[in-house]
Amino acid sequence: MSRKYLEVLTPQNSQLIFIDQQPQMAFGVQSIDRQVLKNNVVGLAKAAKAFDIPTTITTVETDGFSGPTYPELLAVFPQNRILERSSMNSWDDQNVRDALAANAAKGRKKIIVSGLWTEVCNLGFALSAMHDTDYEIYMVADASGGTSLAAHDYAMQRMVQAGVVPVTWQQVLLEWQRDWARKDTYDAVMAIVREHSGAYGMGVDYAYTMVHKAPERVQHGERIGPNPAK
Repeated sequence: MSRKYLEVLTPQNSQLIFIDQQPQMAFGVQSIDRQVLKNNVVGLAKAAKAFDIPTTITTVETDGFSGPTYPELLAVFPQNRILERSSMNSWDDQNVRDALAANAAKGRKKIIVSGLWTEVCNLGFALSAMHDTDYEIYMVADASGGTSLAAHDYAMQRMVQAGVVPVTWQQVLLEWQRDWARKDTYDAVMAIVREHSGAYGMGVDYAYTMVHKAPERVQHGERIGPNPAK
């Protein structure tokens, strides 16, 4: 086994690409609940923002077929240039390759991928990038989706056979954080977890109020959760 697979993801060795997170592409997803998919995509985006991970956003046939990128994703990266293309394979687009290469030149050769669909755009990009470069591809399985569960699963298996590393979005978040003593990102991570991590987030809320006795805030007669400032 290559030692590169033993390296954990860090905020210094990673970059992220979102491929075709667009409504028409999401309409065809059958491998994961679409609302869960969007939640995971936005959670991953917020994680990248919190750790200052260079992020590329690429789209396909926005006006002709797929529609614009999710507004919730764009809201996380309002300054990012959206790289529009025609090929199903993002690797075919020079602008995409240039953006990734600029980050890789700074030591960020671990490319984390979230895209639609797993068996088409994700698969083609991953195999082509690994064939042509020494990039390492980390495929975020639960922030990607296929046109059926079989399509997603077999595409993931094919990519793993080729050397792609399968991950989940929360795994990426916590691998970047690594140590709870890293207070510069602690609050941001906890906010992401509470909003996007389901039962884990509920557990954090419970711990804040019931274990650490953080007071709840009440405004206009409505409980809105513990006060993060106390």
